[in-house]
Amino acid sequence: MKSNFKYDVDAIRAQFPACKLEINGAPIAYLDGPGGTQVPQSVLDAITGYLINDNANEDGNFRASAMARYTEEAARAAAADLLGSDPQEIGLGMASTQNSFNLALNISKNLKEGDELIITEMDHRCNSAPWKSLERIGCVVKTVRLDPETQQLDFEDYKSKLSEKTKVVAVNWASNAIGTITDVKKYIELAHEVGAFTVVDAVHYAAHRPVDVKAIGTDALLTSPYKWFGPHSGVIYLKSDYIKSLDFNNVKCDDIAEGGRRFHMGTPQYEVLAGITAAVNFIAGEGEKYAEFFEDELSGLSGRRRNVVAGMLAIDSHEMALAKKLRTGLREIKGVKVYGPAEGEERTPTVSFTMEGHSPEEVSKVLGSKGINSWNGDFYAVEVIEALGLAESGGLVRVGMAPYCTESDIDRTLNTITEIARS
Repeated sequence: MKSNFKYDVDAIRAQFPACKLEINGAPIAYLDGPGGTQVPQSVLDAITGYLINDNANEDGNFRASAMARYTEEAARAAAADLLGSDPQEIGLGMASTQNSFNLALNISKNLKEGDELIITEMDHRCNSAPWKSLERIGCVVKTVRLDPETQQLDFEDYKSKLSEKTKVVAVNWASNAIGTITDVKKYIELAHEVGAFTVVDAVHYAAHRPVDVKAIGTDALLTSPYKWFGPHSGVIYLKSDYIKSLDFNNVKCDDIAEGGRRFHMGTPQYEVLAGITAAVNFIAGEGEKYAEFFEDELSGLSGRRRNVVAGMLAIDSHEMALAKKLRTGLREIKGVKVYGPAEGEERTPTVSFTMEGHSPEEVSKVLGSKGINSWNGDFYAVEVIEALGLAESGGLVRVGMAPYCTESDIDRTLNTITEIARS
């Protein structure tokens, strides 16, 4: 990134209708991004535009029906540009959790009693519960340890659990609870040495960093558009070999047995797919503004894919600066403990903490009363909270950055936490 890069947060905020809302005369501080972002006007327009102008099922002999198929293909192409894949390797569903269970169901047809599956203590239940469910057919599920001191996965523990019996490795790219980023490529490479199928949960990661599924070499990857400015839904990447070979649960009609459509169980939500395309185009639109500052990072890329990567890099730069300011300020408040990897380690702009003498729920409620959105608890990353010894005390307070967040949001948050600490 060039040193003269400057991010225009006001221009971003102008695109999000939610940024005009206030509580008690103050703009809402949307620090709840790890649970889902706000939606730009362009995404709203795409969803309502589809419902108004083109609301029909596909494969009919009229314009709206033709647009339904076009809308589906456009969403698949947009998601492919986001993830660095071929459009025919993209499956679309209602949620990443649904996609994950659907994947496990289809993979299980090739598993037998005694086969081993590996998950981790870093995982959101989206990426672990589906594989745990296969214990019912006799699969053995092993869990990679989270080191509570470094708050990183224990790679040596992973290597000790990997064997010729391992058939699936499901690993988290970035923790939605503490922001730790894992070098998933080295996990994938070792898994492939023993012939295991690999799944990466990128739901949290893809909201903040560019994704390149070919570079990490995974067989499957999960992401959720509502974490990157789109509607509630799920996108799954599946390597083409598996798209072709797996016996998917669907209605087995010839006209749907093509590419990523084989993964679908039925008719998709076309209005949601229109929103997915618009969300990717929003990111790409930001990339067009800032591409000149990331020429080295964008080498070899072209078209919308290039702009998407540029957009994510620009957004990440803004978010990380805000997150560092928040972490630094929190550490100066007596009784506050900030969680996550050590400074200098790879992480997302998600900041989680506890306060001595105040439960996470209490802190989150006070923040909410001031118009500052946050989360508290375990965020479905139950094993992370247990590994950190925080289950009985209510977990963590979690705030996270999004491109429309401002320094004022951080200042208000720090002031409110200081007031709580003094109470």
